[in-house]
Amino acid sequence: MCLITFAWQPGSPIPLRLMGNRDEFHARPTASLDHWQDNAEIAGGRDLEAGGSWLAVKRGGIVAALTNVRDPHLTLPPDAPSRGHLVADALQCDDIEAWLIALSKGDALRYAGFNLLVATPQRLWHLHRGRERLSLSEVAPGVHGLSNADLNSPWPKLVHVRNALEQSFLLDWPSSVKDAMQNPHEANIDELPDTGVGLELERQLSAAFIVGERYGTRATSWLTLDQAGNIEITEQSFGPLGRFESETTLAISRHQI
Repeated sequence: MCLITFAWQPGSPIPLRLMGNRDEFHARPTASLDHWQDNAEIAGGRDLEAGGSWLAVKRGGIVAALTNVRDPHLTLPPDAPSRGHLVADALQCDDIEAWLIALSKGDALRYAGFNLLVATPQRLWHLHRGRERLSLSEVAPGVHGLSNADLNSPWPKLVHVRNALEQSFLLDWPSSVKDAMQNPHEANIDELPDTGVGLELERQLSAAFIVGERYGTRATSWLTLDQAGNIEITEQSFGPLGRFESETTLAISRHQI
């Protein structure tokens, strides 16, 4: 994904509310939200080119979500695996914490830059692999945002969607947050981050919802994870120029998918 906002409230009836956009080339083959044929305990969208995912969940109450880190100066390792495999691996490893610790001690350097969120009803980890830092931490309770930098980096679109969640998630989830997430407004030039991609592209990528013929927002997804481990997840899919294509909702019980 390229933009995520989430509310983490451990100990509450719904510890996690999360919404995100996936931005990608429209020509890249993709499977929409569904149960995975090779592992029926997992549900999510899937990148059919590399086999990974940007957001997926597993029966029992596990959520994994990924954003790329946008940094042209970050050296890509030779034969780097797809970052989307991290989502699949997080949901299929036997010991999540041990797997994350191994990544944070150097295994993550095999990949290009990324942010990985992994949640259970009791814990939420954030693993950041950037050019200057590789770190693993548990996320503090509260409302947060992720884009293509670090957690809560104050990019305009991140601040906008995080504020929408902060102000209304108890009363108007998910509609008002979805409105913010699907806003195509581009940031003013003086608000833009400088990630080394040039002003024109920086401006295009500053919109929460990117509208383009070749590249743009292809999915908006949102989910809730309750204290018992039950998950409800919805995905809206979009084609070129932001054309709505479909909406799918799955309710995944802790005990039966």
